[in-house]
Parts: sequence; C-alpha cells; structure tokens
Amino acid sequence: MDVAGLKQMPLFAALSKRDLQAAAHLADEIHVNEGTRLAEEGQFAHEFFAIKDGTADVIHDGNVIAQLGPGDFFGEIALLITRRRTASVVASSPMKLIVIFGPNFKTLNAQMPNVKEKIDAAIEARCAGLEVAR
Repeated sequence: MDVAGLKQMPLFAALSKRDLQAAAHLADEIHVNEGTRLAEEGQFAHEFFAIKDGTADVIHDGNVIAQLGPGDFFGEIALLITRRRTASVVASSPMKLIVIFGPNFKTLNAQMPNVKEKIDAAIEARCAGLEVAR
C-alpha cells in the first residue's frame, strides 16, 4: 500500500509521516466489482475496509440502512466489539478498497490515537443505531 493513497483518506489524513508508513505496511489495496459481497451479517470478521473509490450498500436484517462512499469505512465493530458482522456490505459500484486484516487492524488501532478516536466515534454511533450489544 502506498503512503500517498492513505494520506488522501480522512481516517488516515492526520497521521504523521512515520505513522502513515507504518499503516501502509499493515494495509493492502484491492479492487472489487459491483455486486461483490464484502461483509456478511452474522459471519465472523477477519478484516477492516476503508473505501478509496466506489460505493456500497449496508444491509441489516434485509434492509438497506446506509450507503457508503469514498472516505467511509466498515468492519471495525466486528473486529473490536462483537466478533461477528452486524450488517452485510455489498458493492453497489466497482470499488477500490484499503483492507487491513484483523491482527494488523488491532495493532493500528492500539498504536495510532488519531485513528482510534475516529474509529471509536464510528463504533459508538453505529452501535447506537443498530442496538448492538457491547
């Protein structure tokens, strides 16, 4: 993963050059087609996603509850709180994604307070909206 690509993402924008380099070593970039199921509600989680380009639908209990686009991220609740996905996420267009696998995501979250703060805020808001047991 390149540092310049991470720097453009709101989640990583405030990181120092050193932290950006460390985060880049923990991340991969993937491209997926429209219709790709990125997360499946109820399944165990193995990765965190941040959207560089494209859009995705968030589906909970069979209903689209949100649409995500560039700069948005998902997968943090299952990796840090519930262990299982609280919603499904399906690409609604071709997408470029930053992917960080579980152990690397936990390292990033523990070592980078700027990222942790944004992730914690998202978890709080999303858990309240979904009534997720913590």
